[in-house]
Amino acid sequence: MNTQFKKGVLELIVLLVISKEDKYGYQLVNEVGKIVDVNEGTIYPLLKRLTNEKYCETYLEQSAEGPARKYYRITTAGRIYLEVLSKEWLEFTRIVNNFIKEMQNND
Repeated sequence: MNTQFKKGVLELIVLLVISKEDKYGYQLVNEVGKIVDVNEGTIYPLLKRLTNEKYCETYLEQSAEGPARKYYRITTAGRIYLEVLSKEWLEFTRIVNNFIKEMQNND
């Protein structure tokens, strides 16, 4: 997938995932990786920014397999932002898809 396309939608995908269930970083990498090819070096800086912007918050939870894990949970501000992003994404893709169809039909 085009890297720029990925960058544009990654924030939306991460927020959607944690809006359904709190996740720790590695879980997020795996979950998001099912949709777009991504690595930890991409996800963790995004999570830090989303936390700094108060769209998500963190908490520690003990793990049976080792040290405590940092979980990410969407905030109320994050849910509002997610709703805005989702609407913008759907409108953007609708416009682009219509343009593509129109241009292909003109050939």
